[in-house]
Amino acid sequence: MKQLFDDLSLKVSRLVTKSYSTSFSLGIYFLSPSIRDSIYSIYGYVRVADEIVDSFEGYNKRKLLQRFRDDTYEALEDCVSVNPVLNSFQKTVHEYNIDISLIEVFLHSMEMDLEKINYTREVYNEYIVGSAEVVGLMCLHVFTNGHTGEFARLKPYAMRLGAAFQKVNFLRDLREDYEELGRCYFPGVDLSDFSCEAKAQIEREIEEDFKFALIGIKKLPATCKGGVYLAYVYYLTLFRKIKRLPAKRIMLERVRINNGKKIGLMINSMVMHKMRLL
Repeated sequence: MKQLFDDLSLKVSRLVTKSYSTSFSLGIYFLSPSIRDSIYSIYGYVRVADEIVDSFEGYNKRKLLQRFRDDTYEALEDCVSVNPVLNSFQKTVHEYNIDISLIEVFLHSMEMDLEKINYTREVYNEYIVGSAEVVGLMCLHVFTNGHTGEFARLKPYAMRLGAAFQKVNFLRDLREDYEELGRCYFPGVDLSDFSCEAKAQIEREIEEDFKFALIGIKKLPATCKGGVYLAYVYYLTLFRKIKRLPAKRIMLERVRINNGKKIGLMINSMVMHKMRLL
C-alpha cells in the first residue's frame, strides 16, 4: 500500500528534524497535531538541502544539489518520490498550495553557499530571503491553511521572524562558518578583527526583527501560535546570551542553550499559551 510508504516518509522527515534541531522539534511539538507532520516535512526538506552545501565535504556538492533540485521538481510534477523526504515534502506542497517560486528562491540561496561570495548588503538581503524568509512563508501556508487573506496579512511578520532566526544562526556559527567554510555573511564585517562595534550593529538589526516578528506571532491562529512562540523565545534567549559576550568570545566558541534551560523555556511558553497571555 502506498499509504505505508507515505507514513514512512513522514517518519523520516520527523527523524531528520529531531536529529538536527532540538529547538525546532520542541516548537513543532507545540503545534496542533493536525499540522505537525507538514512542518516536519518542510523542515526535513530544507535541512537536507542545507546539509548538502554545508557538510558533504569531499563530494561534488554542486552536482548533488543539482540532482536534489531536479528530484524536487520531478517529485512535485509526479506527486510522488522514492526519496522519503521529497515524498513527504511534495505532499505538503500540494496540500497547502505552497508557491513553487518559494522553493526556487530557497534553492538559489543554497547554490549561493557553493561560492565564495563577497556579501554586500544587497547580496546579504538576497541570501536571507532565500535561506530563511521563504522557509517561514512555506510554514505560513500551512499555518493559514489556504486562507490567502490571512497569509497576506501575516507574510511580513513571518519573513522578519525567519530573518531573525537566520541572523542569530550566523552569529552563533560565526567561527565555524569563517574558519571551516570560508564564509562571512555579514556585509562589511572583517572577521579577522571582529569588533564589539560591528557586533553591536548586527545585534541592533536583529532586535528590530524580533520586535516586529512578535507582533505577527500574536496574530497567528491558535493551532500554531504556541509552537512558533516557543521557537521565538528559544532564539531570543540564545540571542541575548550571545549579546552578553564580547565579540572575541563568539569567535572562539559556539554559544548554546543547555537542555535544562530549553525545558524551562518550553514550560514557560506552554503556560503563556494556555493562559492566553500571548
